[in-house]
Amino acid sequence: MTSSPGIRGLLLDIEGTTTPISFVHEVLFPYARAFVKSYLTAHLDSPETIASLAQLRKEHALDTERVLEPPPLFTDTPAAEINSVVAYVEWLIDRDRKSTGLKALQGEIWKEGYFDGALQAPLFADVLPALERWRRTGLIIAIFSSGSVLAQKLLFAHTQAGDVTEFIESYFDTTTGPKAAIESYQLIGADLGVKADEMLFISDVAAELDAARDAGFHTLLCVRPGNYPQPDHDHRIISSFDEVAL
Repeated sequence: MTSSPGIRGLLLDIEGTTTPISFVHEVLFPYARAFVKSYLTAHLDSPETIASLAQLRKEHALDTERVLEPPPLFTDTPAAEINSVVAYVEWLIDRDRKSTGLKALQGEIWKEGYFDGALQAPLFADVLPALERWRRTGLIIAIFSSGSVLAQKLLFAHTQAGDVTEFIESYFDTTTGPKAAIESYQLIGADLGVKADEMLFISDVAAELDAARDAGFHTLLCVRPGNYPQPDHDHRIISSFDEVAL
């Protein structure tokens, strides 16, 4: 049992912490890749798609400036634009880029999959009981993931255990800042109205925990089946939320 007294707020990662990495990499990413062209064809003029494409163009310009040689983007015809965006999206996915534009577009694609029942998110067995337990004691629960806020809300609204969004107060994504940046956690703590030393961040990535701790947060490294090995670190380790005593 890992004790963290004096905690008022919990910040949770998703992939490898509440949900198996395999769901993200073997289900969500392939789903977005498979349906990106049909989605863009049907929704090219929607406000959400227009905003996502504008962000992707900004990121593409930076990739070009850095001589990373992304696939070119075209706008001369709708078909050419769609095909070039698909190529760039696949290029980003292949590099596991934490692209804000990509994450926004993926979220819109996943929304259709969740709504039609094609997608349903698994939670580790200890997650829902912990959420219920923590909320009963008045703790603030928030999520910080590289996936868009929309994608986060969809995932927790469509889990194999049902809709668990009632337990989650706030969601944060890369529009707040990178997950390995101290400033991101400072902004999150301020947004939640909780002092840094009263926040606990649980993640499967040591670099993220390093940044959170440097911001004053308490930290726990979550080691789940299928998670990636982490470099040497001195964060306390858990393998289940049942081990967290607050």
